[in-house]
Amino acid sequence: MSRTSTVPDVAQRWLDEEQQRTWRTWLSVAELLPRVLDAQLQRDAGLSHAAYVVLAMLSEAPGRSLRMSDLARRANQSQSRLSHTVARLEEHGWVRRERSAEDGRGNVAVLTDAGWDVVRSVAPGHVEAVRAALFDPLTDEQTRALGDALQAVLEQLDPDHRLRLRTGADAG
Repeated sequence: MSRTSTVPDVAQRWLDEEQQRTWRTWLSVAELLPRVLDAQLQRDAGLSHAAYVVLAMLSEAPGRSLRMSDLARRANQSQSRLSHTVARLEEHGWVRRERSAEDGRGNVAVLTDAGWDVVRSVAPGHVEAVRAALFDPLTDEQTRALGDALQAVLEQLDPDHRLRLRTGADAG
C-alpha cells in the first residue's frame, strides 16, 4: 500500500469462468422458476406461490396447524409477510388463526377443511409444474448432484436447517 492510498492492496478474489457461468445461470433460474410456478398457481387456483407454500406446510403439519413463527420458517417468509399471507388465506376461509392451546401466548395457523380441499385440488398441477420446470430437463444423476449441491449451500446459509428437520420443527 502506498502512503497516499487509503485502500489497502488486497488481491481481489474474482469468480473464475465456471463459477461466473454457474452464478449467472443460478440467478436466471432463481428468477424464472418462481415466476413459472407462480403463473401455474395463479392460472389454476388464483393463488400466489407464497400462499400455496403456506397451505402446503400446514397440510403436512400434525393436526394441520403450526405456530406462526414455525410456519414463517418453513415457508421462508418473514413474520410480517406471513401475517399478510395468512390474512389473505383467512379471507378465503382456507386458514384460521387461533391462540396456542399449549401456552395461550402464541398464535397458531390452522388449515381449514376448505383449505385442505384447495391443497388437494391444486397439488397435482403444481407437482407437474415443478417436475416439468426443474426435473424433466435433468437425468437422475444430475438431479442427485443438484440436490447435493443445494443441500451444501443450504447448510452454509442455514446451519440449523438439518436440526429443525430432525426435530420436526421444519419441513420445508
